Amino acid sequence: MKVVVGLSGGVDSSVTAYLLQQQGHEVVALFMRNWNDASVTLEDECPWIEDSNDALMVAQKLGIPFQVIDMSDLYKERIVDYMFDEYQKGRTPNPDVLCNREVKFDVFMKTAMSLGADKVATGHYARVNSTTDENGKEIFHLLAGKDNNKDQSYFLCQLNQDQLSKALFPIGELTKPQVREIAKEIGLVTADKKDSQGLCFIGKVSLPQFLQQQLVPKEGEIVEIFENSPLFQEKTPEFTSKEEELEFLSRKINYQKSDGKVIGKHQGAQFFTIGQSRGLGIGGHKESCFIISRDMENNIIFVGESQRFPGLHKKALKVNNEEVHWVREDLKLKNGKSMRVKARFRYRQELQDATIFQFENAFYMEFDNLQSAIAEGQFAAWYMDDELLGSGVIA
Repeated sequence: MKVVVGLSGGVDSSVTAYLLQQQGHEVVALFMRNWNDASVTLEDECPWIEDSNDALMVAQKLGIPFQVIDMSDLYKERIVDYMFDEYQKGRTPNPDVLCNREVKFDVFMKTAMSLGADKVATGHYARVNSTTDENGKEIFHLLAGKDNNKDQSYFLCQLNQDQLSKALFPIGELTKPQVREIAKEIGLVTADKKDSQGLCFIGKVSLPQFLQQQLVPKEGEIVEIFENSPLFQEKTPEFTSKEEELEFLSRKINYQKSDGKVIGKHQGAQFFTIGQSRGLGIGGHKESCFIISRDMENNIIFVGESQRFPGLHKKALKVNNEEVHWVREDLKLKNGKSMRVKARFRYRQELQDATIFQFENAFYMEFDNLQSAIAEGQFAAWYMDDELLGSGVIA
């Protein structure tokens, strides 16, 4: 079988290529050049040139063909511009999820197929297998990686059945230490290389500095909302339906400047996110202040003191129907139906017990326990055991 590997210059994709070669496949390595601007990358991070050199050395060591493909224009259009647009709207995007959906498993996969590949492999800590339903149709299952500490299934939560049918994740059965051990044993240059941090393909960046490339700083006010605010004293209304209750539980509180007290200034609400406490420059509090809301129109950031602050927590989240994506299309909920699941809305977040509901107007996820810092634009993903069933963008 001919397999094209996305060789990134890291240890995970390096071992992926080696394992496929050991299994007897014809392996071809492609390095994606997706970013050109080093001006926003922090000094201690390797630029793409070093990564491509490491990828080339791995390919030479394994004796496999190696090619660099320039996807920087596409990456800017589909990922970077999307990020700028989302932050401008006051949302919190996840570029890594988009990168897998729009780049690695779309354009990159199509490029690989045009080279005659049967499958595309990446160094993700995830697994894919398949079963056949009663009609003889093959159903693909996206499973969590065996290494709980490195499981990256969340980043693949927007993939579809067609993409999974062509995907291989050879290191999904291994732990990170095992991957490094294999790399050391065969003398790969990437064996001890640090894991890349920060944005997909760009590296570790100063996010405000990165966003300031297109988003103009503008001074605004920081308003503190207090725990004894009447906003949190309201009685829970009587609900006539479950949908009405979920709409209430997932609602966004529209704070006004008059609801609290101005305690500082900031340089642009678009540079911050819900749940953020660093970089606010707020003093004089026993505990840290956390962002609970942003008024993008008036450029106001609302904060509350302590991680226990009521405005920071919600019991439910909402996803607009057009943003609901089922990896397992055969399990898609019909209107009025619900399902018990495990769920997360951030990478590395422990899976939470939840129930998902599908209604004609929207999709909702209700958690058994209150959740902190649910932000619009994040991806909520739901699982059954260790299988990721679907995901959606939080409204």
